[in-house]
Amino acid sequence: MANEPPDTPPRRTLRPTRRGRLALLIGVVLVLAVAAAVLVPLLTRAPRVERQPRSLVIPEGRRASQVYAAVDKALAVGPGTTGKAARTADLPLPAEAKGNPEGYLFPATYPVTSATTPRGLLTYMVDTAVERFGADHIAAGARRSGLSVYRMVTVASIVQAEADSVEDMGKVARVVHNRLDRGMPLQMDSTLNYALNRSTLHTSRGDTKIDSPYNSYEHKGLPPTPIGNPGEQAMRAAIDPTPGKWLYFVTVAPGDTRFTSSYTEQQRNVAEFNRNHRGASAG
Repeated sequence: MANEPPDTPPRRTLRPTRRGRLALLIGVVLVLAVAAAVLVPLLTRAPRVERQPRSLVIPEGRRASQVYAAVDKALAVGPGTTGKAARTADLPLPAEAKGNPEGYLFPATYPVTSATTPRGLLTYMVDTAVERFGADHIAAGARRSGLSVYRMVTVASIVQAEADSVEDMGKVARVVHNRLDRGMPLQMDSTLNYALNRSTLHTSRGDTKIDSPYNSYEHKGLPPTPIGNPGEQAMRAAIDPTPGKWLYFVTVAPGDTRFTSSYTEQQRNVAEFNRNHRGASAG
């Protein structure tokens, strides 16, 4: 083995003193503590997950007040918030609506997220209605009847409220048009229900005397606004009603709506309706 040169200093082994060992130990502990402090939140923090949009379903025929309540609930805002937004949002409605969105809150399924606002959702609904109801065939159908598109939406809202089934919509629309053409009052219970903010099949004589522009027993012509928000099927029926001379109809039982041009026959049908409902009440 070769010897080290004589002028090479002897090797020295570094050994920390007791104080040095203590300082080193404290340093290691501090480093580990800081690392743990950084690592623990990373391990325990829940990963950020974007929530999937929820769906808000607006069925055909819902009134504006019902739509507002549904939006309040879906967006978890206070009752009345959406109604207030509707009054202040400057929605893109036709001039005839005079700022009232009734009839133009289009029935559909709408996506709802945490970023959705009442104003934004109402605008989306109205934009959809304006687009759908502004189609050329609807405008042409309205012109054939001598009505504006807005007034045709009003007809469709009555059809939506009165028809017992989709199959009956065309006949109900024909009754509405026939009565308008003859200058007869519409005498639709749905308009009274709208005025009284209710939904019922039972109309009393007193109901037909209420002081309201929506009382189609007392006032001829269409009510001043739609009475709900119709869907596309009701609108199709309104612009292209089933041919016929009917002036009256009544649903005597579920699935059994009778249409007639004879007042005498209508009275018999109404009497049958009353018997059926008295029997149901007694049961």
